[in-house]
Amino acid sequence: MNTDLNRFLPYMLNQASELISAQFQPTYKDRYGMLRTEWRVLFHLGHRGEMTAKQICAQAMLHKTKVSRAVHALKAKGYLNRQTSPDDRRTELLTLTSSGRRVFRELSDAAANFENDLAAKLTAQEVHQLRCTLDKLIKLGAPPAPK
Repeated sequence: MNTDLNRFLPYMLNQASELISAQFQPTYKDRYGMLRTEWRVLFHLGHRGEMTAKQICAQAMLHKTKVSRAVHALKAKGYLNRQTSPDDRRTELLTLTSSGRRVFRELSDAAANFENDLAAKLTAQEVHQLRCTLDKLIKLGAPPAPK
């Protein structure tokens, strides 16, 4: 039996993600000149505060090279600070600057509006079921917790 690629769940999830992400991309790219990884790093720092690049990699499920490039770009734009950790001089602690926090707030509002517009195209039951299903899939795909 051959799997129909267009009905293969991982492919469908990826297609949906790419199409929806592409619709939101102009919000951060056109206004702030950011790439997708940059806005994801900015959002993690905005939501969680001080983090290391390694923590961002784990939380965002991004490769360290992509996070490193995003950190460098956000630093160049004046959106984040890098400070050597007092506990481990090999580690940098990343935080948003006041400008980065402002951009985070603006993009957070834009993201909320985008999500509301997207959710308005579905019924409340469909939104609830989609969230539950995605939560379940994320938990199924997550690595086991360390013992």
